[in-house]
Amino acid sequence: MIDLYTWPTPNGHKVHILLEELKVPYKVIPININKGDQFKKSFLKISPNNKMPAIVDKNGPSRKPISIFESGAILIYLSEKYGKFIPKNVRGRYEVIQWLMFQMASVGPMLGQAHHFRNYAPKKIPYAVNRYTNEATRIYSVINRRLSKSKYIANNFYSIADMAIFPWIRSHLNQGQYLEEYPKLKKWYDKINERSATKRALEVLKDKRRVGPMSKKDKEVLFGKTQYIKR
Repeated sequence: MIDLYTWPTPNGHKVHILLEELKVPYKVIPININKGDQFKKSFLKISPNNKMPAIVDKNGPSRKPISIFESGAILIYLSEKYGKFIPKNVRGRYEVIQWLMFQMASVGPMLGQAHHFRNYAPKKIPYAVNRYTNEATRIYSVINRRLSKSKYIANNFYSIADMAIFPWIRSHLNQGQYLEEYPKLKKWYDKINERSATKRALEVLKDKRRVGPMSKKDKEVLFGKTQYIKR
């Protein structure tokens, strides 16, 4: 059994998708990032960076429990453990890993900043909005160009690289992007969105998603002093 500490965010959805594709049993343990659950001492023992998702595999290596934080590391661990969605040959494996690192280093951070400065910043800062919206445009173009050469992100097979990138594209409008401008990306996106495992994954904690504008308290927990308290 996998204990999954998560919340319905793009990084959480990555792991939800893989677990649903693998069809392995897992227990969802909500980490309400709006209320500050990520800062609890019990969670910090599992995820020292205060971030979800994280997992505890009770049947880890040598049949001993193992805890893993960082969504990319979780995807690699689970795909290798169950022998799916990452090739065993070195060339294929690193095709997947390099695109997974692209998501971790560029897609998530840059699209996240575009989303933040366009929607949550207390003041509209034109420089920041333009910088991160333009970077989002560049990243979408990279993905679209890649998909003009390959059926999926890493190659012609569905992998954890696709699962990692897909959830971040769901908020394309909040990032100042329109999928119609990226036909290859849109075709890929629609195809993954229709997978039964994806549909199940997006239902995980769906009822917990915030509806309406973010409150001042939520903003303080997510973006304010609470984030930076010395622990």
